[in-house]
Amino acid sequence: MVDFKQILLGSEEWSFLLETFLRTGIMFFVIIFGLRLLGKRGVKQLSVFELVVIIGLGSAAGDPMFYKDVGIMPAIVVFTMIISLYSIITYFIGKSKNFEKLVEGKPICLIKNGIFCIDDFKKEALGEDEFFAELRLKGVSQLGQVESAIEEISGEISVFYFDDNNTKFGLPIMPDSLDQAIKTILSHSYYSCTFCGYTEELEQGKHLCKICGKDEWVKSSSKKRIS
Repeated sequence: MVDFKQILLGSEEWSFLLETFLRTGIMFFVIIFGLRLLGKRGVKQLSVFELVVIIGLGSAAGDPMFYKDVGIMPAIVVFTMIISLYSIITYFIGKSKNFEKLVEGKPICLIKNGIFCIDDFKKEALGEDEFFAELRLKGVSQLGQVESAIEEISGEISVFYFDDNNTKFGLPIMPDSLDQAIKTILSHSYYSCTFCGYTEELEQGKHLCKICGKDEWVKSSSKKRIS
């Protein structure tokens, strides 16, 4: 027989619903107070460090809301410790650039002058398709439109563009644009390396990329950026 009371309440009694209501209300205001102490930076742009803080606060706040054997006071102590540690670390971040880089990381240049910064790109857990999707959302259809692209410490991608008059031939990044990669150039034109985006004018025959040494190419695009 199906025990609906067990499904709805677990091992608790109906009276615990009122206690849950009170616990949730208290922890809600504790969260609001905690976030106010963290300041706007703590909730607007999350670095890895700040994300850890938010997750810690969420975990400390969640359990006392509906676990009867978890008291509110220990959760408040956890909140106090997390906020205190956040304030101390933020203080030292403001005092030392090296400490800031250690805790929060630093911006990484992913594209420079339409070419991947391969060594930096490899350090980031960012797939090529995911990165291309980010660029397309910003109106980019080929890398020759991009002067530089930087991954900020928040994970956001900042893109700086060549103006239309200075747009170059570059690696096309539209869906399926790399599916037509070739190893032997059949006709004289501009081609882009599928690995690093390096672009040059090539004659017929086989060629190795001057930047990465790879040998797969696609025909370059010279499209202007869609504003």
